[in-house]
Amino acid sequence: MPAMPLGLACVAEATKRAGHEVIMLDLMFRADVSSTLKDAISETQPECIGISVRNIDDQCSESPQFLIEKVKQVVTVCRTLSASPIVLGGAGYSMFPESALAYLEADYGVAGEGEMAFTNLLTHLHKNEDPSLIPGLYIKDQGSREPKIWCKNLDKFFLPETSILSVSVSQSHEPWIPVQTRRGCALRCSYCSTSTIEGGILRKRSPEIVSSWLESWVNAGYANFFFVDNTFNLPPAYAKAICRKILKRKLDMNWRCIIYPDKVDKELVELMVAAGCRQISLGFESGSEQMLKNLNKQFTLNDVSAVSEIFAEQGIERMGFLLLGGPGETRQSVEESLAFADSLKLDTLRVTAGIRIYPDTALADTAIHQGVISPQANLLYPHFYLSPDLEDWLSKRLREWQASRPHVIM
Repeated sequence: MPAMPLGLACVAEATKRAGHEVIMLDLMFRADVSSTLKDAISETQPECIGISVRNIDDQCSESPQFLIEKVKQVVTVCRTLSASPIVLGGAGYSMFPESALAYLEADYGVAGEGEMAFTNLLTHLHKNEDPSLIPGLYIKDQGSREPKIWCKNLDKFFLPETSILSVSVSQSHEPWIPVQTRRGCALRCSYCSTSTIEGGILRKRSPEIVSSWLESWVNAGYANFFFVDNTFNLPPAYAKAICRKILKRKLDMNWRCIIYPDKVDKELVELMVAAGCRQISLGFESGSEQMLKNLNKQFTLNDVSAVSEIFAEQGIERMGFLLLGGPGETRQSVEESLAFADSLKLDTLRVTAGIRIYPDTALADTAIHQGVISPQANLLYPHFYLSPDLEDWLSKRLREWQASRPHVIM
């Protein structure tokens, strides 16, 4: 999914506020990346180059694309044009800090939040000091000496000014401005990497600051927004506060978000609709009670049905997700999931067969215990868990099932 570089823009904003001159390039839609880099580097002569790595691969178990190879090409071009240090960061990098740094052959990498670590690194480089004690910093051929830390007060990190993301916005024919109101997740779904990327404690921005930032975009003429928080509705009181601030400022905007199928009441949904919510992504992942337990989900099928129905009653477009093939999955549980998905009558359903294995997750531990991967496996390269009972059956069954359901995407 093409996405605007919100994380990179946040680091650029912090770097600018620390007194540095910053140029940000969005290479997502650039047809000739090499020429773009050549022009920018020759014009600015940067003293440091930061590269954000969002995706490692496309998570497709049948024929995975190793997307990080494109990042390596960017690093190579930068090396030929500049002798300045290259620093990696971003969600994708944070999952594999040592192996990604080695593969991409950069000089440094920042795991976790970059607003503090990257600016600290620039200070150390400017003063020619040893940066090895910066938390979350990885150094080529040395690794990391200090673990990453998380800022408890997100309001210390300024949201990027509209001017920083304006080029990215102009490149999209239908821009959806990304909004992140909170970081971290304590839910610990068995396969999920969020706690590795953002930490296991939920931290929230002030609703007043978020709504003010949204207002700056609305005043600039933009109307479509995507709340990229992993769970917009958790905690419910905070979600309601965000909606009320949008309503108080009378912001004319449309937005979509991700909903965890629990702790959703009528008041929240009505506030979301009044504030401009038009679409939700419902991450229920399975239609089998046993598989929900195996995935460490903290809700039931009845919860999913109730949440889906309350949004349907309000005319909100609903996209759902099935993640099939995990530990304990059987043909019977797959059929239960397909039947359950049908019962929800969703507008769109995305189905994934096989689950990408990420480090420091319960799924990785299970895969090692069952001999699916070795303890030494380099998970930077795509590894997937697919229940052995389904290997010769699942893909064929899903294609057959999809054929009569145009709203299903695989």
